[in-house]
Amino acid sequence: MSTDESGRSVNLTEGSLLRPLIALSLPIVASQLLQVMYNLADTFWVGRLGQNAVTALSLSLPFVFLMISLGGGLTVAGTVLVSQNTGAGNTERVSHVAGQTIAFVSLVSIGLAAIGFVLSPVLLPLIGGSADAEAIRLAVVYTRIIFVGVIFMFGFQIFQALLRGYGDTVTPMYLMGASVTMNILLDPILILGFKNNLLFELLHDAPLLGNLGWIDALPYLTSPEWLHNLPFLDVNFLALQADLFAATGFTGMGVTGAAVATVVSRGVAAMIGFWLIFSGRLELTVSLSDLRLELETVRKIVDIGVPTAAEQSANSLAYTVMTSLAAMVSGPAVAAYGIGNRINTFVFLPAVGLARGTETAVGQNLGAEQNARAKRAVLLSTGIVAVVFGVVSVLVFLLARPLVTVFIPGDPTVINLGTDYFKIIGPTYVFMGAFQVINAGFRGAGSTRTAMAFSIVSQWGVRIPPTFLLITVAGVGAMGVWGGIAFSHIAAAAAVGVWYVYGDWADNVLDEDEPGEEIAADDQAADPNGDGQPEGEPAVDD
Repeated sequence: MSTDESGRSVNLTEGSLLRPLIALSLPIVASQLLQVMYNLADTFWVGRLGQNAVTALSLSLPFVFLMISLGGGLTVAGTVLVSQNTGAGNTERVSHVAGQTIAFVSLVSIGLAAIGFVLSPVLLPLIGGSADAEAIRLAVVYTRIIFVGVIFMFGFQIFQALLRGYGDTVTPMYLMGASVTMNILLDPILILGFKNNLLFELLHDAPLLGNLGWIDALPYLTSPEWLHNLPFLDVNFLALQADLFAATGFTGMGVTGAAVATVVSRGVAAMIGFWLIFSGRLELTVSLSDLRLELETVRKIVDIGVPTAAEQSANSLAYTVMTSLAAMVSGPAVAAYGIGNRINTFVFLPAVGLARGTETAVGQNLGAEQNARAKRAVLLSTGIVAVVFGVVSVLVFLLARPLVTVFIPGDPTVINLGTDYFKIIGPTYVFMGAFQVINAGFRGAGSTRTAMAFSIVSQWGVRIPPTFLLITVAGVGAMGVWGGIAFSHIAAAAAVGVWYVYGDWADNVLDEDEPGEEIAADDQAADPNGDGQPEGEPAVDD
């Protein structure tokens, strides 16, 4: 494939693999970093409400992830089909499969949203175990609001997946940045309102925002008069908070505010993303006619996507079970587990970025019939992630206590449990990263059943049973939860490593991708010479 005019699409089928793989993966890492900021902003501001509020988010997230993953896994089919058709130079098919993915997954998301809304009050108390009743109530409220807006969350997932398959990871990164900025601005206001809001205290004390004393305190320096007189600096934020409260009486929506902020910010991002992809402002362009569902293409999406949906659902359900196992220990263990997982979303960024970049690299190269190069991309990504996580493991081990303390200050029980979590799990991050990257290679090849099998084994075979035994038989409490996770990282990495060497996973899915009669006719009209290019356009430089 060629690079578009904006320079945002990455060609992974020729030349050096290292540079384009990193160029593709870094924006994904940045996007995931922004996603983590999204989650951490919720955790930080909700943490001001106390342990019940933090526990509510910990209880809610696995159920939300479970429902979203049922449909979100289908977007991987979009990535696979777009990347392999892009590598093969099938321009018309790229637009077609993109449109079919948008239409089909959107319909699925509506059904899942309704199911999630109805089941939240039934299932969350079961997940909650020994958690406080107020925490469970808050979790139900938060979860139902998220499901009201779940179609927006799906919409943005679809947009990211399709452009990632095409080789454009920069545009989704920009859009994620806008969405995260909106969420960070909305969170403190909607959660805490205009009374005793930490945001206004931070702004009041911030340098260049109401407090220039730090400049005047420096030897031989005095802030100039004009700096003091700038209107946006001459603000008493504590007085502003008092005025806003007097005018509105708004004391915040608590946990509900976090859910509303998420739905609004994701909704705006999804609408902008679809506007870009339908308006022709991106090289990957979809028309309304592409949304008319074609049975053969839907079958292909289901065939590739359902195993990934099952994989992600099994992982989410496993997270739900692990949360329940933590709840068998204590409420503080649930809070520590939730905080640990949120921090891990930051720690795992290199693996996530390289895994998704590897999916595209494998897909494009298999589409271009370069199987050895596809395997080399997986090996290269594994080497990179091993080096990166070697460093990350040391840092997390040393900084465990400060990391946890940031998110729930003043609760020594949760802080101690969270510190133990990172000291036990941190040294196994290298294995976790290797598993993610290698399994992503299987997924990019369209071997989604293989990836599903390994993911299920990693959770339900070598994580949950040992954890349960460590809690109930060995009686080691929260240490059993942390130990079960660490063991699963090592065992799962060993399993996928063996299959990478000896398995027959490196085949593309295009040989089976027979278009319907209407699509075949359109392709023939657009490509009368049979060279894979529309009439009058130069051949793709592979």
